[in-house]
Amino acid sequence: MEFTMSGRLEVRITPDDVGKRVSVRSVADPGERAGTLTDTVGVLTSWTAEVVHITRRDGETVRIPEGRIVAAKVVPAAPARRRGLPAAGFTELARAAARGWPPVESARLGDWELRASGGFTRRANSVLPLGDPGLPLDAALEHVVDWYTRRGLPPFMQVSTGAEGTDEQLAAALDERGWRREVSAEVWIAGLAPAADAAEQAAVPAAVTLDRAPGPAWLRRYGRAGDPVPDAVKVLAGGPSVWFATVAGEDDVPAAIGRCAVDGRWAGFTCVEVAPERRREGLATAVMAALAQRALDEGASAAYLQVESDNAAALTLYDRLGFARHHGYHHYRAPRG
Repeated sequence: MEFTMSGRLEVRITPDDVGKRVSVRSVADPGERAGTLTDTVGVLTSWTAEVVHITRRDGETVRIPEGRIVAAKVVPAAPARRRGLPAAGFTELARAAARGWPPVESARLGDWELRASGGFTRRANSVLPLGDPGLPLDAALEHVVDWYTRRGLPPFMQVSTGAEGTDEQLAAALDERGWRREVSAEVWIAGLAPAADAAEQAAVPAAVTLDRAPGPAWLRRYGRAGDPVPDAVKVLAGGPSVWFATVAGEDDVPAAIGRCAVDGRWAGFTCVEVAPERRREGLATAVMAALAQRALDEGASAAYLQVESDNAAALTLYDRLGFARHHGYHHYRAPRG
């Protein structure tokens, strides 16, 4: 927090700072000024009825009564912290990731993209909001609910937080309207060449086969496909230049698989999975190394991947390969009924 020359804490935010990233120190329990102090950092999403609302990078909105605030200031957006990371604006990265996991059906609502793929993954069956929907928010949400209901799908919004240009205000608005987060994930980025070098150095010798389509064996290992439906294969095989990696296993089920979508300077890594009995053998690293080298050969220079926030093993692997968190995203589901 910020101190004056006399050592006093100051509140240096006003309602005019809504939409900016702030740091707020508040008393945890009303009336106990000598009690525990809590620091909250996030985007100031509203300031109404003498209550400040701050949406943190994890998408949670914290409500703080004005009278409990003892210090506050506007702070800059937190960048991904690691040398050698590619320059990456949120919108560019979000669009690249969307092209790398394309829906079977889509429609525009202003700057929002409504995506549907028979229910195969939330990313391909949710709204990607990247600006103004062209309607008042409640009208836009009503349109979204109707569009998904007519397709027999639950209405989801994929809302990003935690970087410059992300939409904490929309996350807070959805929360206020009864939409609920069901899954949160993180987008990590890296320089492709350093990641490829790190993967190659750490990989175990393994025969990795690269193909342009997900064959039956690859799909048997892929945990999300289940009984593969046409929409699943269409999403997986969609994208500008897609490669599927396979390490052979037993009974015609691969020991490890992975997927990479190359799109200009970006290489997006998804679907990296290893058979439970073959984990900790370096097979995931071998898959990453083979896919990264192919992406380099096609001219890519930057890498991204999406990983669920509680997947500790994957986060450890990607950290070791030089990736760092860029932002988070959350799938909000419309209220039932």
